[in-house]
Amino acid sequence: MANTISVAAIQTSYGEDIKANIEKTDRFVREAAGKGAQVILPSELLQGPYFCTTQEEKWFATAFEAKTHPCVQAMAPLAKELGVVIPVSIFERDGPLYYNSVVIIDADGKQLGVYRKSHIPDGPGYQEKYYFRPGDTGFKVWDTAFGRIGVGICWDQWFPEAARAMALQGAQVLFYPTAIGSEPHDSSLDTRDPWRRAMQGHAVSNVIPVVASNRIGTEASGQKFYGSSFIADHRGDLVKSFERADEGVLVHEFDLDFLDRHRAAWGFFRDRRTEFYR
Repeated sequence: MANTISVAAIQTSYGEDIKANIEKTDRFVREAAGKGAQVILPSELLQGPYFCTTQEEKWFATAFEAKTHPCVQAMAPLAKELGVVIPVSIFERDGPLYYNSVVIIDADGKQLGVYRKSHIPDGPGYQEKYYFRPGDTGFKVWDTAFGRIGVGICWDQWFPEAARAMALQGAQVLFYPTAIGSEPHDSSLDTRDPWRRAMQGHAVSNVIPVVASNRIGTEASGQKFYGSSFIADHRGDLVKSFERADEGVLVHEFDLDFLDRHRAAWGFFRDRRTEFYR
C-alpha cells in the first residue's frame, strides 16, 4: 500500500465571538475531512480577532491553559470523531506567563503536546511582544497517526533555521498557521509574495511539503488579512492555493515514500557542513 498523507489548509475570517469561531472551524474541518484530509490546519489564533494590532490589557483575559483552552476542548472530540489530526493555535496562559502556542491533537483526540512560538514580532500592527513571551519549547516534531509533522507559527515561517530544525528531526510535512496582512505604517507595502516565497524556499531546501493557513477579511482594528493560503510540494510549487478573499479548504495528498527517496537523492542533508555554520 502507498504510504501517503493528505493535508488541508483552512482559510476563513474570525470575529470576537469565540463560540462562533469554533463552530465555523468545526464546519471547515468536517469539509476537509469529507475530502479525505488527514491533517487539517486552521489559521493562527482562531479563537478571535487578531488582537495584537494594539497594546490593550483586556486581551490577557482571553488566554487559557493549553489543556483546558476552549478551542482545544472543542477540537479534541472533533478530531476523534473524524479520525483527523488538528494543530490548534491558541493564546496560552501558563501561570503568570503568556505564549502564542499550538496544541497538536492526534486522530484519537489526545493532545500530543504544545509548541510555543519561538520568534515574536514587534512592529506596527503586529505588537506581539506585549502579549507573548518567546517560546521555550524549541522546535518540535510530532508523530501523529498519519506521519511526522513539524509546526511553526506565523513569524516562525520567515526563518530558514526553524524549517531546517524540524526537517532534521524527521518532519515529513511542515505546517504554519498564520495571521498576516496589511502593514499599517506603509499602505504601499504588500508582503504576500515574499511571505509565500520564503516558505516555498523551505520546501525546496528541505525537499518537504509546506502547508500555510492564513486568515482573511478586514477586522475592527482596520487590519486587512490577505489570505493566499497554500499547499506547496517538495519543489516549492503551489499545488493548491487560495487568493486573497477566498474562503474554504485546500486538500492535497503526498506520497511519503517518494519524498523520502527524493530527499535522500538531492543530498542536502548528506552534504551539510555544520563545522562551518557558526
